[in-house]
Amino acid sequence: MIHRDLPEGRIPALGFGTWELEGETCIQSVERALGIGYRHVDTAVRYGNEAEVGRGIARSGLARRDVFVTTKVWHDALEYDALLGSLRDSLDRLQMDYVDLFLVHWPNPAVPLEETMSALAEARTRGWARNIGVSNFTVRHLETVCDTLRVPVVANQFELHPFLDQTRLLQATRSRGLIVEAYQPLAGGRVMRDPTLGAIAKRHGKSPAQIALKWLLDQDGVVAIPRSRNPANIAANLDLFDFELTAQDRAAIDALRGDSRFVNPAFAPQWD
Repeated sequence: MIHRDLPEGRIPALGFGTWELEGETCIQSVERALGIGYRHVDTAVRYGNEAEVGRGIARSGLARRDVFVTTKVWHDALEYDALLGSLRDSLDRLQMDYVDLFLVHWPNPAVPLEETMSALAEARTRGWARNIGVSNFTVRHLETVCDTLRVPVVANQFELHPFLDQTRLLQATRSRGLIVEAYQPLAGGRVMRDPTLGAIAKRHGKSPAQIALKWLLDQDGVVAIPRSRNPANIAANLDLFDFELTAQDRAAIDALRGDSRFVNPAFAPQWD
C-alpha cells in the first residue's frame, strides 16, 4: 500500500468507500476490507452508516491507530455550533474519540464560509479531528479557504475519474499543497464498459476498474476511494501494485477526459 503524507500522520492512497452501504452489509464489507489489507475507511453523516462503519472497524480487531477514518458534515450543519455538534455525534456513532480526517461535505452559500471554516479549525484544535479538509469545493472556494482565511485544510475530495476533466481543480488543489481525494473513481461503473480501458486491461491481465484506479494512484498526491459490496471486487480494487501503466497507456486514458459528471445535486456549486 502506498501513502500520502499529511501534517498529522499519513493517509493510505487507496480507501474503502461506504456510500450506499447499509446495515449488516456495511458492517461485513468494512470488516472484510480491513481483513484483506485496506487501512482507510471513508464515511459521512449523509451516508447514514457511521455506526455500522464503527462496528465493522471494531469487528476487524485492528487497533484504532491502524485505521485511517474519514467522516463528513452535511451542508445543513455548517454553522459554528452545528458543525461541532455534528462531529461530536459522528464520534458517538463511530464509537471513537477522534477521526483522522473531517471534511465539509458540500459548501453552503447560506452560511458564511468564514464561520464554517472557523468551526472546522476548532474541531482540529479540540483533537476531535487530526486533519481537516473539504469536499466538492471549487477553485473559488479554495482561494477563500486557503489564501484568504488560511485554514489548515489538507484535502479536497471531489469527483474524479477518466471521463471528467478536472484539470483546473486539480491544479488549484495541488498548488495549495492539498491531497486530492477522488470519489466516484469508477464513474458509476462506466469504466467497465469503455473499450479503451478494456484494451489496456487485457494487455495487463487486469480489469478496467483496476486500470482506472491505477491511473489515479499514479498521479501526484491522489487518493482514490472506490466502493463495493461485492467481496471479489473489494479484493480486486486493492490488487493494484503488481503492474505499471506505460506512458502510452496513461496518454490513452488522459484522452478520455470530458464532461461526464455523475454527482451533480441541485445544491451543488457552480463547477469550474
